Amino acid sequence: MATTAKKRKKGKSGTWRTAKGSDIHELYELSVQDPVGEIDTIDQIWDDQRGRKAKSMREDFCGTAAVAREWVKKRPENTAVGVDLSTEVLEWCRNRMSDQLDAEQLKRIRLIEGDVLESPTDPVETILAFNFSYFLFKQRDALLNYFKTVYEGLLDDGLFILDAYGGSDSFLEMTEDRDLDGFTYVWDQDHYDPITGNVINHIHFKFPDGTKIKNAFTYEWRLWTLPEIQELLVEAGFRRAVVYWEGTDEDDEGNGEWTEAKTGEACEGWVSYLVGIK
Repeated sequence: MATTAKKRKKGKSGTWRTAKGSDIHELYELSVQDPVGEIDTIDQIWDDQRGRKAKSMREDFCGTAAVAREWVKKRPENTAVGVDLSTEVLEWCRNRMSDQLDAEQLKRIRLIEGDVLESPTDPVETILAFNFSYFLFKQRDALLNYFKTVYEGLLDDGLFILDAYGGSDSFLEMTEDRDLDGFTYVWDQDHYDPITGNVINHIHFKFPDGTKIKNAFTYEWRLWTLPEIQELLVEAGFRRAVVYWEGTDEDDEGNGEWTEAKTGEACEGWVSYLVGIK
């Protein structure tokens, strides 16, 4: 399945946007995130691994907390905590929550401004680290420490769900454009160092009038591999670490159907989920 960008949303037409009139956080959600689909996948993983659905979750590196917001809308018993360092993005999220959630739903979501390593919360059933956010831990000991922190933050039968990307294209310095609703999303793999595994990636946005938002988001990560991540999860205390691999349609594109797998396809680009099972 070929992809280098998360979620691969289909483009639409009919909305005119410009750089001046656009909100980068809204553009990010439109181009990268699919909270409804993410929660369907979380529910499937819980059904597979525990035979039930989770109620309590924590979204680490939550950004606009799109998944946490959708989580409390999904079922009346669901509770969510979002943790992020950015004052600005959390304020954006709070303003959005007041418009999207009713009073009862707002009681079941909490946002914490702080470091995921130093923001203890009550134990929850599931912790999420999506959009490759934990790749910011570039050293093995640092990533192991984060995974240990997650382990301690889960209930006894908890699941840690995270995602990863890779494939031959992920090691290239290249750009990929995707036309969406009134704008173009640009994933820019600006730098890759084969010795350290460090990458610098940018997201740019382009608009029909020729205007651009360059470097709307920049990520300085280490490109971790699936075996490395699985080994670190087990070292952090998880009983097992499994990979969910996406199936393909007749055009060899991702079909949104995820299954636990022990082997994968050596394609140009892929996104997968990993699950640390406590």
